[in-house]
Amino acid sequence: MTKPNATIGLINPKSPTNVGAVMRAAGCFMADAVNYTGQRYQRAAKFQTDTKNQTRHIPLTGVDCLVQAAPQNAKIICVDLVEGATPLPEFEHPENACYIFGPEDGTIEQQVIDQADYVVYIPTQGCLNLAMSVNVVLYDRASKLNTIEASDELVCNSRDRNNKVRVKS
Repeated sequence: MTKPNATIGLINPKSPTNVGAVMRAAGCFMADAVNYTGQRYQRAAKFQTDTKNQTRHIPLTGVDCLVQAAPQNAKIICVDLVEGATPLPEFEHPENACYIFGPEDGTIEQQVIDQADYVVYIPTQGCLNLAMSVNVVLYDRASKLNTIEASDELVCNSRDRNNKVRVKS
């Protein structure tokens, strides 16, 4: 079986903190790339917020159009609070996906929604911030596609070096 592919698309993100947290989520949940549009992030990028240096392993690329930049054969999935969208708990993730998220202070434009294969939303009271939304969607994807093998070895390789805690049998 081939590895499922996931690309993240961010529409004009304004916060370097959120983009850094998105990069961390991309690394934790094995996304292949993160693309973004707009100029706001580039102006703020001097503030290093990718605490796990995921840009060494996962491309972070500015593009003009997230739909056109999506990998070939990837399904376009817009994630936003949109009337008529599918609730995330009911959504079946395709193996090859490009998830597009709107800006922190706006929404995904109708023309992008119209080009999507799917539109989903995270059912919450109020809205989550950009990085949290990416984390929730990528976790949901990994859980449903069973792409992370849970084990003590994973725990030991993933935790902070100061964490030596274990559950007593």
